[in-house]
Amino acid sequence: MNAASGNPGSVTSSELLSVVASRELAGRHTVFAGIGLPTLATSLAQLTVAPGIEIVYESGVCGAHPSHLPETIADAVLITGAEAVLSMPAVFGYVLQGGHIDVGFLGAAQIDRWGNLNSSVIGDWHAPDVRLPGPGGATEVMANAREIFVVMRRHTPRSFTAELDFCTSPGPDRALAEGIRPLGAGVTRVITDLGILARSGVGEELSLIAVHPGITVDQVRQATDWDLRVADALATIEPPTASELRLLREDVDPGRVYLR
Repeated sequence: MNAASGNPGSVTSSELLSVVASRELAGRHTVFAGIGLPTLATSLAQLTVAPGIEIVYESGVCGAHPSHLPETIADAVLITGAEAVLSMPAVFGYVLQGGHIDVGFLGAAQIDRWGNLNSSVIGDWHAPDVRLPGPGGATEVMANAREIFVVMRRHTPRSFTAELDFCTSPGPDRALAEGIRPLGAGVTRVITDLGILARSGVGEELSLIAVHPGITVDQVRQATDWDLRVADALATIEPPTASELRLLREDVDPGRVYLR
């Protein structure tokens, strides 16, 4: 990775993805955050572009204000200082299905052009190459959050695939084909180590809208297993600033729980 603007050290992939993803949360109010990079990005956004953003976790914690990063969604550090702690049926039934979540922030192993996600298996279901942890609450988040942001550590044809090995969390296009009407727009942003892909909602494929400095359109297309559309006005992403990196390293994750 290139050195950050005004920063003498190098930037890791985790730092780059966290910073870029955090900027996408500007103007949002509530986020249903997964553990890992989504939590890093949301915590950084609280210190930068979205100071009033409320973080909701699958375990039922709403308005979390942890003293340090949680290691799991059941980490006791999430409870202290939280605005509310609800039962899981309540957080899914009233908060999520009630339409109160602006952004569901997820990770996945595979994604297709319509924003469907696989977090279950790589390979054949009955004899997979890799068996993954599964969706947790991601299927419900996909169906009910107003929009979904996805962070992908690796942009490769295996992860950005024309056909998922298994569809764990169907986006609204796939759900509508089965006669199900989701509340939200599905995946609208995908942040990767090559750039940002976006779509506005139902009926639209993911398109490349921005690349990191030094990354070409051809590189992104070669790393994508479908004929990737590219925005007419392709942007170049600003590198992480020294201030963003300092906050991330010293305030958000000084113990390197998720930063690698």
